[in-house]
Amino acid sequence: MTPMRDHTPPESESDPFVEHRRLLFATAYRMLGTVTDAEDVLQDTWITWHGADRSSVRNPRAYLVRTVVNLALNRLTSARATRETYVGPWLPEPVLTEPSAAEEAEMADNVSTAMLVVLETLTPVERAVFVLREVFGFSHAEIAGFIERPEATVRQLAHRARAHVQARRPRCDSDAAERREITEKFLAASHGGDVNALMELLAPEVTLWNDGGGKITAARRPLYGPDHVARWLLGVMAKPVAAGTHLAPATINGELGLLVLFGEMPVGALTYDILDGRILNVRFQVNPDKLIGLLPGTGQ
Repeated sequence: MTPMRDHTPPESESDPFVEHRRLLFATAYRMLGTVTDAEDVLQDTWITWHGADRSSVRNPRAYLVRTVVNLALNRLTSARATRETYVGPWLPEPVLTEPSAAEEAEMADNVSTAMLVVLETLTPVERAVFVLREVFGFSHAEIAGFIERPEATVRQLAHRARAHVQARRPRCDSDAAERREITEKFLAASHGGDVNALMELLAPEVTLWNDGGGKITAARRPLYGPDHVARWLLGVMAKPVAAGTHLAPATINGELGLLVLFGEMPVGALTYDILDGRILNVRFQVNPDKLIGLLPGTGQ
């Protein structure tokens, strides 16, 4: 996964910042859950790196990761207060991804919208430790150096964060083929306005979260149950404001999901979990400030 917009001046491919750009953006995005904030962190990291005394930097990769982590920690801490006053449910910013077959399962697991939502429930430091340890495989000693904590403390944080994530990770069991089949049926039912067919695809305990951020009309509270969720979704699509839009499959955060397109312009994203052949959780992102990662040519 690469940064969506590049505001940093061009550098030689041999420059360590360029060499490790993928890792740096991926770290910032997983820690912050927003493309915009991750880009800002990368910009600040570039400034810090090019103002540093290179002769004193023994390990550029470690220096850059430490810089990203600490900048992201500062931003995440301040963002928590902002999110407490956020209008309606807060969802991460989706990004278009195109992982290879070998990367697909790992990508879907560690950057899925569901995982990013769970990571929001960790403290900033727990989130940093989890991302660095579980996603990128850094040792406890390396992480201790990144966040300036004793190694024993990092081990405790890693254990607590792992247990927290495992307890809250959404249940899902679909493979790629089943996900494609259910997505196609969802598309057909939605485009046909078939509420009964749509309800058949939804689990009895289905929940829908809709993030408009106060910028666009959206459900302020989660919706529960197949009847409520199906009728609400079809009602949204039937509104005059939705005229000219259509749904199209796309790989979003490592999993097959649906884009809401107006022409070629994305105006929303649907991601979902599947369990026992039915859709369990639906996350509908329509906040226009959080769709930059869906713009054509900006994905991985």
